[in-house]
Amino acid sequence: MAAERRDRAERAEPPRARLDQPQETRRRLVRRPTYDPEAFGSFAERFARFMGTAKFLLYMTAFVIVWVTINLVGLYGLKWDPYPFILLNLFFSTQASYAAPLILLAQNRQEDRDRVVVEQDRRANARAHADMEFLAREMASLRMAVGEVATRDYLRSELRSLLQELDERAKQVGDEFRGDEDHADRR
Repeated sequence: MAAERRDRAERAEPPRARLDQPQETRRRLVRRPTYDPEAFGSFAERFARFMGTAKFLLYMTAFVIVWVTINLVGLYGLKWDPYPFILLNLFFSTQASYAAPLILLAQNRQEDRDRVVVEQDRRANARAHADMEFLAREMASLRMAVGEVATRDYLRSELRSLLQELDERAKQVGDEFRGDEDHADRR
């Protein structure tokens, strides 16, 4: 009975692919079209940038006025899109269905660039902050070192006291020397 169940299960389920062996590559009869994502992205940005200009609005307005005028008046017997202008609406729908993803692609690319710029700014700010902290520590150590270094006024006062000491000693030596001369004269 168990053998029968096992046989039925094996027949019902296709053999599973083994995970420890690479799969066979399938050859495709039709090659997928390839495209350069960077070139397509820059095209989307140019397209989105153009659609946001007054020039585009003027061109679109002129196109609609000419379309409606020709189809209402019937210039040269042309009336291919009567009053509800269904074909014109179809053109607008098609244009909107292509414009929306292109605009979103351009926005995503701009968002990616902005994210990179923000990250670079954050790193630059972190470096500037570290530099400022380093300079603040250096300034503090210089202030401490300057506090320990003799200042010009301190040196002047020390030199004055030394000069006074030297003058007093010179006076003493001079007095002693004069006293010895007086003593030598008396003999």
